[in-house]
Amino acid sequence: MPSEPRFDEAIHAPTRLRLCAMLRPIDFAEFPGLMEMLGISEANLSKTVRRLVELGYATTSKHASPEHDDRRRRTRVALTDAGRRAFDGHLAALQQLALEAGAEQ
Repeated sequence: MPSEPRFDEAIHAPTRLRLCAMLRPIDFAEFPGLMEMLGISEANLSKTVRRLVELGYATTSKHASPEHDDRRRRTRVALTDAGRRAFDGHLAALQQLALEAGAEQ
């Protein structure tokens, strides 16, 4: 079922938009992989994820690191159902804008 187009200023910020696009098709991703794929620092990713969590668009969870025998934990990030709907609606709004812009030419 196609999403209702809804422009979302909170998702539209470039790093948040890219993060949501990366997380949309998967169950979760781990922090180090997201930092690498986005090419941003741990602090920037933390701030971005924190904002999405505050909006109810993402969740985080910690789990034991399989690479280490000590108590180090890895952080996983996932979109919530609300985050998936918001991203889908935002993407539909961008597609609608692009179609309208193309029709005017």
